[in-house]
Amino acid sequence: MTSNPQIDCFANGFLSDPSLPYEERIGLGLVEMAKYTDISFKDYILPTAEWMPSDSAVGFMHASGIKVMADRYDALIEKYPEEAEALEAHREEMCSYLNYDFHYAGTDVGARLSSAKAGWGGGWGGHANPDFGKIVNVGTDGIRAEIERYRALNPGKDAFYNGCRYAMDSLDILGDRFLSLARQMAETCENEADRKRYEDAARAFEVIPRRPAYDFTSAVHAFWLVFAVDAFDSPGRLDQMLRRCYEATDDREEIHDMLSRLWDAFHETRTWHVTLGGTDENWNDMCFGLTLDMLKITEEKGYNTPNLSVRTHKGTPEEIWRAAADCLAAGTALPTLYNDHVVCAALEKIGIPPHDSHEYCMNGCNQIDIFGKSHMGLEDGEVCLAKCVEFALFNGCDPMCPVCDRYSVNSGDARRFKTFEEFMRAVKRQISYVVYGMTQNSNASQHAKSYSGHNPLRSCLTEGCFEKGVDYRDGGPLYNHGQILAEGIADAGDSVYAVKKLIYDEKKYTMDLLLDALLADFEGYEDLYRDFSSCAKFGNDIEEVDEITAELTNYFLRELKRHRTYRGGIFTGGCSPEARIADYGKRIGALPNGKRRGTPMLADSICATPGNDMAGPTAAVKSALHYDQEEACSGFIFQIKFEKKAFCTEKGKESFIALVKSYFAGGGQQVTTTVVSPEDLRRAKEDPEGYESLKVRIGGYSGYFTEFDPELQDNIIARTEHMM
Repeated sequence: MTSNPQIDCFANGFLSDPSLPYEERIGLGLVEMAKYTDISFKDYILPTAEWMPSDSAVGFMHASGIKVMADRYDALIEKYPEEAEALEAHREEMCSYLNYDFHYAGTDVGARLSSAKAGWGGGWGGHANPDFGKIVNVGTDGIRAEIERYRALNPGKDAFYNGCRYAMDSLDILGDRFLSLARQMAETCENEADRKRYEDAARAFEVIPRRPAYDFTSAVHAFWLVFAVDAFDSPGRLDQMLRRCYEATDDREEIHDMLSRLWDAFHETRTWHVTLGGTDENWNDMCFGLTLDMLKITEEKGYNTPNLSVRTHKGTPEEIWRAAADCLAAGTALPTLYNDHVVCAALEKIGIPPHDSHEYCMNGCNQIDIFGKSHMGLEDGEVCLAKCVEFALFNGCDPMCPVCDRYSVNSGDARRFKTFEEFMRAVKRQISYVVYGMTQNSNASQHAKSYSGHNPLRSCLTEGCFEKGVDYRDGGPLYNHGQILAEGIADAGDSVYAVKKLIYDEKKYTMDLLLDALLADFEGYEDLYRDFSSCAKFGNDIEEVDEITAELTNYFLRELKRHRTYRGGIFTGGCSPEARIADYGKRIGALPNGKRRGTPMLADSICATPGNDMAGPTAAVKSALHYDQEEACSGFIFQIKFEKKAFCTEKGKESFIALVKSYFAGGGQQVTTTVVSPEDLRRAKEDPEGYESLKVRIGGYSGYFTEFDPELQDNIIARTEHMM
């Protein structure tokens, strides 16, 4: 340990007693870090503590655990030569934890499939939805009482409970420091409005975080304190956690000011996902004044962050629907809309009872968690269905490999298949094998995190952990399911349909000829290319192609449920491709749907491959309703783009709301919307200056168009713009 406790403070606490269990040592590190880490109120005047203290080489991120920046030790030794011996000892000890969460023993099968870009599994910290409202509404003293109550029921778990107590102590230490800082800033601040804000903060920290917040200002400060310590992930059901204090506050100016500052803070820190509205287990609507206020502040600010979702149902108030449409018309590409009737049913199918299924929220892009009760929405991996079709065509070999080496399972020589059913079985066998590989990789990663990533703060804020005396990352939460996402859905369905139609039904071409054409990237096979590329495509309400696409996707979703997570749940699926989609496209050869070798264009949602849905939004909706969307327990993105001049009218907004309601009534889970002018997109790609604020939806989040790679920009431009 260093003689100056401020230097490398987390490491000082963590290394103070090596005989203690790991989770208790993390708690001690958090306490020391809270004493000395840099704190500020930032420009938005909300309490922010840094996860990496300035005079340290070690910090702690609750999303991923201990973080060591080994190169910072050289700078610390140069700055504090008298501490050189202690710092060298710290470096040697702590470097064994260097980014430990990201190093795990993946499986040979999973690694080989990943190298062929068939998917990925595990290997990162993931997102989370702990209940930050416990700090707002119970306070650290209330949580300490919980700790002691459950400690008495679980003898032998003292290390776990001690680590949790230390996590609460660290919040109190920070609260005391923010109280002093707020008083100091109030004394020296010359701006009258800001001085009042600092005075309000000081008043709040006389109470929080030890005791519950008492008004909206103190509630937002309590929330932001713990949210910032947790490293700015996903707030979850923010309107519900702040409801008590919102309803105790009459001052509308105060509420607007706090929301304005909170949204500035969200944007500055690239906060992930806020969820609004929804229902309780008896289908009572949970929207109220704050739900509407948060939609209005989203429209007012025009930011692309945080990701914002509104949970809807048959009884959602019309003013909420209208406010959501107004936000979209403003060009925010927010909010996404979710259907409680489908999502809750999907969660109940995997054993989550209604009183908890109705607590669902989104994190990250659009993964689904049970607010404050689960560790299941961290995005455990992906499977590229289009690559599975390619594997089936080439018997597990990868034509993108120079020697067409085998990367996947032997599913039979496609040239010898006599019937379409044989070919479909081969495709499903490839899907099953890639699912197996990605779930195995994910479980290897989960295993590593269960002993390397103890997280006492999230354990305090997630139901089940205290009751079991088990850490958040080791199966402590009530629900520990996994989520593997699908890529290239429509490309897979379109390709399989084209094979069925032209080879097995019409017998116009042989499989031998098709495979030769694919290996040649269709060069010299112009007639074959014309026929295959012009086959019917998913997204146009054409029954047979829609049914094939749905069959493959539903098979993928159900196949996942055969595999259990290391954390103690089952794997489920969804679709949230985001910016990775172009990379998958580049690692796939020519496909029977007309895709050329290595081109980045690939389906970026459950909808058509961009540009292939030519029959209008109603047809796109009807195609998507062929999926069994109650099988998807992660976000199942229906992504649609509307032409701005048509959407941004009273009639356009009304038509959009009617379309979404119709989709949801038919069994749709989610709608993600971009409202943009196609001319603006094309101009922004050619000459980005002046279009820096142009926002679009990509997979599970809203982003600035000019910041995307050109290949992804082409994908976005190619999406069909629908008129209302």
